[in-house]
Amino acid sequence: MGDLKARIAKRAAQEFHDGDVVNLGIGLPTLCTSYLPEGVDICLQSENGFTGLSGKAEPGKEDYRVIDSGGNWVTYVPYANFFGSEESFSIIRGGHVDATVLGAMQVDEEGNLANWIIPGKAVAGMGGAMDLVCGAKEVIIAMTHTQKGNHKIMKKCTLPLTAEKVVDKIITEMGVMEWVDGKLTLTEIYDDYTIDQVKEATEAEFAVAENLKHLAAE
Repeated sequence: MGDLKARIAKRAAQEFHDGDVVNLGIGLPTLCTSYLPEGVDICLQSENGFTGLSGKAEPGKEDYRVIDSGGNWVTYVPYANFFGSEESFSIIRGGHVDATVLGAMQVDEEGNLANWIIPGKAVAGMGGAMDLVCGAKEVIIAMTHTQKGNHKIMKKCTLPLTAEKVVDKIITEMGVMEWVDGKLTLTEIYDDYTIDQVKEATEAEFAVAENLKHLAAE
C-alpha cells in the first residue's frame, strides 16, 4: 500500500505549477511535498492558519508550536506567514487557492464528492473540505481506486456529500480520470493495469480517451 500511495502522490504533484498556492488534505495528499517537480516552487497553505508549509518535521527537530491541519509536526519556509482561522478561510473562500488535493471516500460520475462521514461512525467533523472544494480553483482527488474491494468511484455516491459537482480530476494507483465534455473519462493509465481492470474496479460509467496516455509503472 505504501508504494501505491507514493505513486498516487507523485502523480498528483505533477499537477502543480510554479507559484501556485496549494492546500493539501490530511493523509495521502501530504505525501505530495516529497515529489514536487524540479523547478516548481509552490506556496503550501494550511487551513489551521499559515502559508509556507514545507513538510513533515524530522524526528528530534520538531517545533512544537507548529502543526498542520492534520496535527502533524511540520516545518516552514523563511517567508511563512501565520494568522488566524478567519484569514485562513478568507484565503480559501476568496478563491486564492489554485489547487487542493484531497482524499475521498467516494466520488461519482457527476463529480460529486463524499469525504467527510460514514454514518454510524465517529468522525472529527467536516474540517475545511467543504470550503476548499467550493473555493479552490482546481479540486484534485488523490486516493486508492478501491477500499477493501469496495468501489469508491461510483455511479452515484451513497454516502453524505461534501459538495456537488466539484471534482476536476481523480488520481489513483490505476491512472487518472477527469471530465471531458462533461463525461468522466480515463485519460491516463499505468502500464501494470488494463482498461478492463479499471472498469472492474470502477462502478461509474466512463469513457476512454482516444489519446489515452500510458504511464510507466515504477
